[in-house]
Amino acid sequence: MRTIKPDASRPRVSAVAPRFLPLLAVSAGLGVANNYYNQALLGHLSLEFRLSAASVSAIPVATQLGNVVGILLLAPLGDRLERRSLILATSAALTLALVGMAVAPTMGWLVIATASIGLFATVTLQIVAFAMHLAAPRERGHVLGVVTSGILIGILSARTVSGVIADVWGWRSVFWTAAGLMFLTATALGATLPRAAALTDSKYAQLIYSLWPLWRTHRVLRQAVVVQALLFAAFSAFWSELALLFAAEPYRLGSSAVGAMAFAGILGSLAAPLAGRSADRQGPERIVLRGAWLVMLAFAMFGLIQGSLVALIGGVLLMDLGVQSSQVANQARVHTLDPNAQSRLNTIFMAIMILGGAFGAGAGGVAYFVAGWSGTCMLGSALALLAIILHARHARA
Repeated sequence: MRTIKPDASRPRVSAVAPRFLPLLAVSAGLGVANNYYNQALLGHLSLEFRLSAASVSAIPVATQLGNVVGILLLAPLGDRLERRSLILATSAALTLALVGMAVAPTMGWLVIATASIGLFATVTLQIVAFAMHLAAPRERGHVLGVVTSGILIGILSARTVSGVIADVWGWRSVFWTAAGLMFLTATALGATLPRAAALTDSKYAQLIYSLWPLWRTHRVLRQAVVVQALLFAAFSAFWSELALLFAAEPYRLGSSAVGAMAFAGILGSLAAPLAGRSADRQGPERIVLRGAWLVMLAFAMFGLIQGSLVALIGGVLLMDLGVQSSQVANQARVHTLDPNAQSRLNTIFMAIMILGGAFGAGAGGVAYFVAGWSGTCMLGSALALLAIILHARHARA
């Protein structure tokens, strides 16, 4: 595999951040939000298409499967193709997929459209890799923190926003709105972003095959990915079971309470740029360890102070701050390993992190079934503790 030597004269984020770094953060958030809009709409879809609960659940599953395929097969293209053109092409395809979802007449059409949305929503990863490619080394943590804040706000607010729009104007309006936003985003990106030359001229098959040697070669990559997957599993276990907790005593609250709690989580995600700056100054290893301890503390609050909304809100702030801080720091570590393989490194990082989240959601359900909310809290604490142990062992090594 032959790499192309980076051009020392290429534009840097540090030089043009006032012009487009906020746009990258907003674009990344809008892109990733498309994966989660349908999760608040399953009741509407079930009624209109006369679907059972088991059948309608295929829609979010198809979205996530499409997203994993996109992460593995499309995101690595950021190292092979000119990045600005790739981002614009993927954004255009995502816009068409959203229109397809908005006009879907049958269940089969819904599944194909929503899988396509997940496939092309990986434009978010292309934006992350683009930002890191252009960032000056001393500012990569800060740049990644700003973009990650946008991503987390998009994830946490997507369900709430789509639910409100669907209740007022109907579920199809959610996807018409999302399509319009992605069209405007692509237009703004096309008018603002500089071009960035490809980093390698390898064939596509070689590019995909190279994921395994990257994983095998870089011990830091393996350690960072596993630690973040464990923390994201704990994060997913909490959010997947929160609706069940709120439906039971002493809360007796509906889905709107889950949406309100998501907005509390957004406050925690806003600290990601601060974590990025700290990673630049103090080194990412310390930030990862602090983030893991914050997740551990959050689940201790969830388990020891049950029945208190105040404790839940405080724990959510700590958990989101911890997970996002560690993610920013771990990604900053990973992106320094090979400047000519940033898209592929990000592909490995995100694919395994998402698998960790899927495991956490499933394991959280089992833990809740066996031991109620205390079981979910014990699972989250155990995952965070394991992340702390693994990271500490790596630091000593």
